[in-house]
Amino acid sequence: MQVHYLEIVTPDVDATCAAHATLHGVSFGEPVAELGNARTATLANGGLIGVRAPMHEAETPVVRPYWLVDDVAAAVQAAEVTGAQIAHPPMEIPGHGTFAIYIQGGVHHGLWQLST
Repeated sequence: MQVHYLEIVTPDVDATCAAHATLHGVSFGEPVAELGNARTATLANGGLIGVRAPMHEAETPVVRPYWLVDDVAAAVQAAEVTGAQIAHPPMEIPGHGTFAIYIQGGVHHGLWQLST
């Protein structure tokens, strides 16, 4: 299991980025439109951390790991079999891969398939 993308949704993006930069010695770039305007930093394992503001009034703060999978469609089906609620079906982000989000036991989880 490997977390490819760790997403933090917060109303205070700048303070959150500053805290992680200071605590972990990472540098955050400018907002990336394809990732919901998240400011990202590369992790030591090659993954990313992204910090963004909520995209609409109903979106609450959350920390969501996106697990790297070989086949996001199969992973979504496997999550459904275990009773997960699919919050976002697989969607390709050009140049980044394909993601999906499911909720299990009230906890958000992401799935991420790299582009081939």
